[in-house]
Amino acid sequence: MNNQWNRVIYKCWAPFYDFLFNKGMFYQARKRVFQGTFWKKGQRVLFVGVGTGADLEFIPHADLKVTAIDYSEEMLQKAEEKYENSSIHFLQMDAQMLDFESESFDFVVASLVLSVVPDPVKAMKEMVRVTKAEGEILIFDKFTPENEKLSMGKKLIRPVIQLLGTDIGLSFDRVYKNVDKYCRIQQDIGVMMKGMYRKIIVQKIR
Repeated sequence: MNNQWNRVIYKCWAPFYDFLFNKGMFYQARKRVFQGTFWKKGQRVLFVGVGTGADLEFIPHADLKVTAIDYSEEMLQKAEEKYENSSIHFLQMDAQMLDFESESFDFVVASLVLSVVPDPVKAMKEMVRVTKAEGEILIFDKFTPENEKLSMGKKLIRPVIQLLGTDIGLSFDRVYKNVDKYCRIQQDIGVMMKGMYRKIIVQKIR
């Protein structure tokens, strides 16, 4: 995967994304991911890879200072159309190079992003950088189970799935070890497909 290819493939995905990934089990999983989240009025919240804005309905955005970014112009346009009368600030931006000062946000949301970007380690480092000390990063994504190798079938189809814009073989542990000295994992639970899709909350400690 690379940025140029992602720009093309998500232009194709944009008209169908909500139908495929914001219905049924995906909708219920997204809903569960945000359940129990305690929001403080006035918090600065960043959605990294907001896509079509599927997650925005699960937060009290009227009480928060929300910024939402995505690399795909077409996906971002869908989100803007849904929330054109809101105070959400939409920006086209690369998750691997966030154009924000360090420690700018109280809360960062990364939903189905790390498995999409060409360099998930770089994206994770950027999210940690822009999060305030004691702030949290909420991750919803698909990862390979810890200490479990990909099956032969998944190995064979992985390159094909990557051409469709996502990676089914990403290890969260491999990504997290690059930032673990700055963070601690608060929660890590499976939410869909026998734990393939996980909700992970990371708190920045310094």
